[in-house]
This record gives sequence, C-alpha cells and structure tokens, in this order.
Amino acid sequence: MIKTNAKQSSYLEDGVAEMHDSKFMSAREKERVVKQWEAFLKNECARARFTKTLYTHLIMHCSFIAHYDINGFYSTYFEEGEDTVQFLSQFDDREGIPKSVEYHMTYWITDEDYGDINCEMVRIASKYIPKLLDTSVNKQMVDDVTRAKLLLAKHGIKVEAEKGSDLNWRMTFGK
Repeated sequence: MIKTNAKQSSYLEDGVAEMHDSKFMSAREKERVVKQWEAFLKNECARARFTKTLYTHLIMHCSFIAHYDINGFYSTYFEEGEDTVQFLSQFDDREGIPKSVEYHMTYWITDEDYGDINCEMVRIASKYIPKLLDTSVNKQMVDDVTRAKLLLAKHGIKVEAEKGSDLNWRMTFGK
C-alpha cells in the first residue's frame, strides 16, 4: 500500500480506503468512482464499463490528458494492447510509487485532495494488473501477426505456421 499522507492511511473494516471530501469531489463521489474503476478492470477494460464519471476523474485528478473526449481517450489506451500496458503502468506499484504515464510525475498520487482515491485505485488495480497485462501483451502479438500477414499477402507472400508450431513460419512467394 502506498501511504503519502495521514488522510490516505485510514481504512474501513473491509480493507477499502476511507475517502474524504475535497474541494471538487465529495467522499461519496470518490467511492462511486472506485466502484466503477473496479468494475472496469474486472471486466477487462470493456468499453461498456468505461463511464463518463471514471473518465472525468482520470483526466481531472490522475494526470491524464483528455484525448479530445471519452471515445478518444478509450481508443488511445484500450484499442491496442501495448497502449493498455502503458495505461496500466500508472496504477502498478510493484516498482514503487507509480508515475503519470503522460507527465512522468508522482503528484497525481501524492496529492492531498485526491491521493486517497488514487491510492485506492492503485490498490484495486494490483488485483487485476497481472492478468490484464498478460491479456494485453497477447492481444498485441495477435494483432501484430495479423497485420504482418495482411501486409505480406498484399505483396503476394503467403505466411503459414508450420504444423504443430506457432513459432515456426513458412513463407511462399508468388501469386
């Protein structure tokens, strides 16, 4: 657990951080965002679970830029596996206090007003990150191989996996 100030170290009986009111976000609003965050991660970052409330918190209090709107943000971070890996790194504390992926600073998590919710988001993410990273890396590999096959086919080159192996490939040139 990341503890950056006294307001962030208070936990309720069920292990969930106790939120405090801040100037622009009530404790109740923070709790709602945390629930939406967990639902989003639990559902493998499904677009249907990426709410306007969660998006607003990410761009207002987690040091992400808006990427024009909620759809632009989602496509920036969740359409390509490697971009999802980058997004998740902001909530991965296995190597210390995580830095903002866009600004490379830690103030998003050490902030007195929003450190409580952001630390809780990191704590929750730790349950899902290993599986989400595996899924994202595998998705990127499949997408890359598919794109490579399509590009090669465009030039009359056929690529097939050798029988019994996903790593050995045979190319056939010609039309």
